[in-house]
Parts: sequence; structure tokens; C-alpha cells
Amino acid sequence: MRRQIITPAVAGVLLALAGTAQADQKTTTFEVSANVKKNCVITAGELAFGDWTVETDTESTSTITVRCTNGTTFAVNLNAGQHASGDISQRQMDGPGSVNVRYNLYTAAGPVWGNGTTGANDGGTGAGMGSPRNLTVTGKLFVADNQGAIEPGLYTDTVTATVEY
Repeated sequence: MRRQIITPAVAGVLLALAGTAQADQKTTTFEVSANVKKNCVITAGELAFGDWTVETDTESTSTITVRCTNGTTFAVNLNAGQHASGDISQRQMDGPGSVNVRYNLYTAAGPVWGNGTTGANDGGTGAGMGSPRNLTVTGKLFVADNQGAIEPGLYTDTVTATVEY
């Protein structure tokens, strides 16, 4: 009786050790490549002054976010807007009346944010597309710049932010 139990067990072990038949194999390698170009992406949030009574100076901020490839230096410029009468020092919001509301935009360091030709700009060096750099834009409305016959209503302007790299 012992012989009947041992024989099938030994046969099972021998079959397991024999394994399956293996096919022959050959291998090769191939190269994978990508040429990463320097790149920057820019987004900007709205700058809203809210309600203004034209009796006190006011300011508001917005954030421009720039993401650049690692080591890519960049500068952000702001144009004069759609309603400027002249250069960046004459930024204006258009509204319901014949008189526009004058304002300006400033870098975190304080000077008027320029267009790449006049004024200052802000920038930096990219740390990778997954590492955004946030730049603060400060908008200011001064009573002294807005002494005309300003009518009540909504005043707006559109400014273009450009990243150069």
C-alpha cells in the first residue's frame, strides 16, 4: 500500500522538475528619445477693483502664473491695455461716459509694470513645468488721476500679459 502512495508522488515531483519545454529567445534593444525644447506657459487672473466712490485711492491685486522648463529664464511684460492714451503710464478703463478711469499696474518691487520697452517687468527662472512661479500685479486707482466728470457704471480694460523666454 505504501508503494501505491509513493509512486504517484514521485511521478508528480519528476513531472514538476521536468517543467515545460522552453522556446529559444533572442533580444535586442532600441533607443527612445525626445528633444525637450525650452517652453513657458502663462495664465493671469482678473484684477477687480470692486466698488469705488472716487474719494479715496484704492488698489487691488492679481496673480500671473508662469510655468517654464527647468533653467529657462523669463520676463513678463504687460501692454498698455485697450484704452490707453499713449504709453503704459496712461492706462485707462472705458465706461459709460465720455471720461475714462485712469489706473496703473505695478510690479511687486513697486515700479509701473512695463511692456518690454518702457517701465519695469517681473520674471525669473523656471524650475520645471510642474513648478509654477506666481507674480503679483498690483493695480492702483488714484483720486488725483481721476478728477474729470466720471459717470457711475462699470469701467473695464483688457491688458495683454506676454512671457518672453
